[in-house]
Amino acid sequence: MAAMTTVPSYAPSLWVRMCHALPRLDLTMQMKDNFFVPDSWEYQQTLLVLSSLSAIALVISLLVVLSFLIHYCCCHRGDRSEGSEEEEEDEDASTGHGYSGKKGRGICCVTWVAVASVTLCCVAIGIGFYGNSEANDGMYQLTSSLLTANYTLASIDLLITDTISGLQLSVSGPLTSMEELFTGSKPFLVSTRNCRRLSENVINLLSSISLARSGIDAGLVNDSISGASIIPLTPVPPSVAPTLVPSSGLMPSPFSPGWAANTLMVNEDYRWLSYVLLLLLDLIVCLFILLGLAKQARWLLILMTVLAWLALFLSWGSLGLETATVVALSDFCSDPNTFVVNSTHFNTGTSSDVLDYYLTCSRRMNSPFQQVLTQSQRALSNIHTHLSSLDRNALTQFPKAEKSLREVQQILNSTEGNFHQLVALLNCRGLNKDYIDSLKGLCYDGMEGLLYLSLYSFLSALAFTAILCSLPGAWRSFPSESEEYEDSDSESEDPFTSHQYSPSMLTGYGGSQSHPNPAHSRNLYSR
Repeated sequence: MAAMTTVPSYAPSLWVRMCHALPRLDLTMQMKDNFFVPDSWEYQQTLLVLSSLSAIALVISLLVVLSFLIHYCCCHRGDRSEGSEEEEEDEDASTGHGYSGKKGRGICCVTWVAVASVTLCCVAIGIGFYGNSEANDGMYQLTSSLLTANYTLASIDLLITDTISGLQLSVSGPLTSMEELFTGSKPFLVSTRNCRRLSENVINLLSSISLARSGIDAGLVNDSISGASIIPLTPVPPSVAPTLVPSSGLMPSPFSPGWAANTLMVNEDYRWLSYVLLLLLDLIVCLFILLGLAKQARWLLILMTVLAWLALFLSWGSLGLETATVVALSDFCSDPNTFVVNSTHFNTGTSSDVLDYYLTCSRRMNSPFQQVLTQSQRALSNIHTHLSSLDRNALTQFPKAEKSLREVQQILNSTEGNFHQLVALLNCRGLNKDYIDSLKGLCYDGMEGLLYLSLYSFLSALAFTAILCSLPGAWRSFPSESEEYEDSDSESEDPFTSHQYSPSMLTGYGGSQSHPNPAHSRNLYSR
């Protein structure tokens, strides 16, 4: 039983504390605070400085790749003339269609570097898929909690509206008829007027309850008054309940959890799809690089080199965005309550006491609506007492008042049922649980997923840098078309004929067989 009464708590994770402790520098290289103030230009400068680190790393990668390209293009030209004599000597000692020992070792080294780089890239892709899934799970938990909170707030709004409209209907309809009927009986008239006064008091008390209800129109109450009967309200679940989304892309004031959930879901779909396409691009590049190395296809490696350049820029660019997002998220997750209470997007139309009550949900704090709910409950009880007295005493003298009295009693029963649901929903446990679940989804799973995606971007950028450094040496080591043609000709010759025989020797040998010695012929004739 004790476990059921405990309120779930939230504590920043180790990764959040580590990222939050990173030093912050603005564009002038001055230290700044790490408080989460996304609207401040100084805070945005610190995020830009952190994102620029990936740009610096990109420049370093380009310089490294450029140095290797210069090495392959310039240095190997001077080595060709020096290596031609060594290649001729190696050809005399080789089998006729293989590479020299020194050249073979170079080919092996370059190939293994490319294979190791592709393997590192594949490991990074696996980490990226896991991180993308974790981030998606965290955002799904966040949006689900926001939708549940929006369902709770919508239910509170509808319950208040239904209760107020029912009491207003009773005041304007059956209670007015009863006052006209009880004009000649002062005790019954006083009880009826007390019911009217108490009903109006409950209407005023419930109207003072505000959770920043921006979606309730004043005409909604008037329209509901015209209804014939009032029934207890049963709100629809969040998956079915419509959510009003503002036409503009700006954040509505006051803050709407339904708007936030819809916006986050749309953005998360695009983010998830973008990372899946990036991961598939990296995977395709890696697989076709291995295929090009195995088949020794130069055109395929050249095409994959172009795509590797694109993947390198995308990897460093995504790392910059992920770094800024991780740092900003760690700043928010380190102290989310302070940001929510101080932010004008959340506290517009809602007092800080109400926000603090639902964010902390401490047992030491009393509900800011406790006094209003207590007075409303007492008023409803007094109305019920007056109606019971009229039911016992007035109907025998005024039988025409029975219909109006039954209508008031029916409205009162529906109002009490809605009021009990309203009391349960206004308790801090439901909304605080949604708030804690959203923080856990964003700051636990979402943060972990972003860290894995950052690791993926970093490893893939290193892998593609190594791939771009090794691929030029790989395709230069491939045999040219003339070499492949000579190898095919040498393999098609007689295997019993040595490749070291020259054409003149073969011609002389053939001539000696086709032209016999004349002296030997004369000896044969003399016999």
